[in-house]
Amino acid sequence: MRAVVLTAPQALDVREAEIPAPAADECLVQVSHSGICGTDLKIFQGEIPVGYPLIMGHEMAGTLVQAPASLPPASGSRVIVDPGLFCGACFHCRAGQTNLCPNGGLIGRDSDGGFAEYLRVPARNVFALPDEITDNEAPLLQVLSTCVHARRLAPASPDETVVVTGLGVTGQLHVQLAKASGAFVIGITRSQWKRELAEQLGADVTLAPGDDLEERVLAVSDGRGADLVIETVGSVPLLAQAIDLVRIGGRLLTFGIYTAEKGTLPFYQTYFKELKIINSRASRGRDFPASLDLVRRGVVQLAPLISHTLTLAELDQALALLSDAAPQRMKIIIDNTSG
Repeated sequence: MRAVVLTAPQALDVREAEIPAPAADECLVQVSHSGICGTDLKIFQGEIPVGYPLIMGHEMAGTLVQAPASLPPASGSRVIVDPGLFCGACFHCRAGQTNLCPNGGLIGRDSDGGFAEYLRVPARNVFALPDEITDNEAPLLQVLSTCVHARRLAPASPDETVVVTGLGVTGQLHVQLAKASGAFVIGITRSQWKRELAEQLGADVTLAPGDDLEERVLAVSDGRGADLVIETVGSVPLLAQAIDLVRIGGRLLTFGIYTAEKGTLPFYQTYFKELKIINSRASRGRDFPASLDLVRRGVVQLAPLISHTLTLAELDQALALLSDAAPQRMKIIIDNTSG
């Protein structure tokens, strides 16, 4: 099979590789499309340690080529793959917290992933795709599942005001989920075209960082502030801003991944406001059927979030687009069947 193999930091090799042989409890998936994200970029750059050689890619969809007879999706079915690996036996797995399994891992980081023609995956990690979801859109379901998991931890109700800071792919998904809950939704980003996209996807108001944010949020929330602020960027200054925007007794969802080891925050405000600070990590198996249903019913749109579709041989260009923050770049999809 054709695969793009990471042989060292920033060293990709398009080569022929052996088709993986699945075990009795595994499936063989012919990957049609895969998504690329910041985790892939960090692995590529050497910021996340991995074993070499490695086939990256943890957002992938395709067709079941080989599957156990007991598996509900039969061979030939279109499927989405959950990249989360877990042991099923530890304390966290027994408690249903498979995303926190200390013995687990991530396909595309801890084992070969989706930037290849074929993928070996545990049978419990595949879910059938409905006809309403295209192959090109399907990899985004993995991203949506992480947002769905986060919103289970920090739900919103119709009488609430929700602020989403950062309107990249996950920010746009959170806008749609918040709107589906009936909340009044405010999106914040410096990018005008991302604000326009958020408005198309349901945001009631969008603001730029210099727009007197506290006053504007107070004005549309009966003077109390946001009931829930979702910080999607993973930026310490934006986390500080979120603490200022959330109301007394409100909730703060730190969805972005913070890698900074120090920073300045208004810590007294977290005490004075009696904030509930909620963090989420990855997703669980149950979040995939929920995500599939949201897209199938049209509650969440994925197609508007795709800005580029490249071939497997163009993976290096896709990584360059991701690292350069190209203008009007959102989700980059890799078509594994062409190029």
